[in-house]
Formats: sequence, structure tokens, C-alpha cells
Amino acid sequence: VQLQASGGGLVQAGGSLRLSCVASGNIASSNAMGWYRPGREDPRDMVAVINTDGLTKYADFVQGRFTISRDNTKNTVFLQMDNLKPEDTNRYYCRYVQDYGPDSWGQGTLVTVSS
Repeated sequence: VQLQASGGGLVQAGGSLRLSCVASGNIASSNAMGWYRPGREDPRDMVAVINTDGLTKYADFVQGRFTISRDNTKNTVFLQMDNLKPEDTNRYYCRYVQDYGPDSWGQGTLVTVSS
């Protein structure tokens, strides 16, 4: 599975961005997609994930500010990022997970939040 992420950019604190990630290839009917970013202790901290049933999970540091959603017909996952903070500055990576087979990672998209 190949992933193509987009939507990063430069925004002022308090602003919003919307990230998109399109999956292509042999997509499993049941899968999870999510967004990750490098953290202090983990090179890929979970930001938010969503599965094909619409179940979501968020990191504590984005609760109430970020919203993950997906369009299963287009194999696309979105991350609506509101009330961005300078500490959200990072490269965000899309990840695809399936029950059987290897995970896939996108190339990352850079988000820069100025104070």
C-alpha cells in the first residue's frame, strides 16, 4: 500500500490546517489509518487514528483541537487541525495498518506554526 500525504504548511498560532492522506494499492476491507509525529521519546508518536468502522483514538495533547475522519470510498484519511500551537510544529506522517501484512508509512508533511 502506498500513501500520499498533503496539506501541511505554515500557519499562525490559533490557525487551522487540514491534512489529507490517500492510500492506493491492495487496500484491505478492514484497516486503520492515522497520523503520527516525532515525539521526545518516540520517533513516531500517535496523534490520531481511525479505523474503517469510524472508531477514533486521539493523543491527549490534541484532544478537542484535532479531528480525524476518513472517506472509505476514496481510501482517504483527513486530519482537521484547529487552534494550532507552536508546539504542534512537526512533520506529520500518515500510517496504514491492516490485520495481515506490513504497515505502510507516507512521506510526511511539514506543519509549521508560528507564534
